[in-house]
Amino acid sequence: MRGEYCVGGASFLSFVALLLLIFVHVGQINTSLVPHGIAMAKVDTSGFGQSLSKAILDPVQGLYTTNYTSPLGERNGMRQIYEFGLYSYCAYVNSTAGTCTNHTIADKFEPYIAMTSDMLANYTQFSDTMFANTTFINSSYLAYNSRVAYYFILIGTIFATIALFTGVARRALLFFISTASSIMAALFILIGAAIWTAIVKKCEGVNTMDISQLDGGIISGIIVSYGNGIYLAWAAFACLAAATVPYMVSCCTFRG
Repeated sequence: MRGEYCVGGASFLSFVALLLLIFVHVGQINTSLVPHGIAMAKVDTSGFGQSLSKAILDPVQGLYTTNYTSPLGERNGMRQIYEFGLYSYCAYVNSTAGTCTNHTIADKFEPYIAMTSDMLANYTQFSDTMFANTTFINSSYLAYNSRVAYYFILIGTIFATIALFTGVARRALLFFISTASSIMAALFILIGAAIWTAIVKKCEGVNTMDISQLDGGIISGIIVSYGNGIYLAWAAFACLAAATVPYMVSCCTFRG
């Protein structure tokens, strides 16, 4: 019975990890309830208009759009909130109404490009100057690292699937495969989650950034924050790391 408990416990943890990873993958693929609620990173631009107006000493008009069906990236007006997933990002004019980009494998995390591609061109020149030399505007760095993180998470998901399905059969070889797969899955998810955590953390510097070119004291009005997809990835890592112990016990003690 002790061996059965080990196998059952490991299988349960692997199942939970795989379920969490599935949620990570579906984040922001569309605006329906579940995908809308999951993102790797969030950018709230609702305060940027007021901050920009103060910084350039001129009223800002036409910066935002209220038409949530308007295509993204065509300078039709910024949205209030941008949320980024692994395959696309979505932008919302309020907490619920928004639209998403086309799905792309290993979609790049480029929050500044997403924001300015919706912005009227005459305001982009100001924002380029304000955010120069920041991680937030460094799209090549963010894009590269987010793509690398995606592949780590994808490979980790594949290993987690192998661990789950090989761990249910009572065979010594399959227990070995499930143990090795669980270890590899935990390692890859750890690296992917750590990369996403690091790049979002670096972007958070814009939250308290002074964008005034004169007297100072004008905060950007942009808030970058972790999405719950990152927390789900860390939870999946914890489950997979915990599953390696009972898998290893089953591998080392099973005779059959």
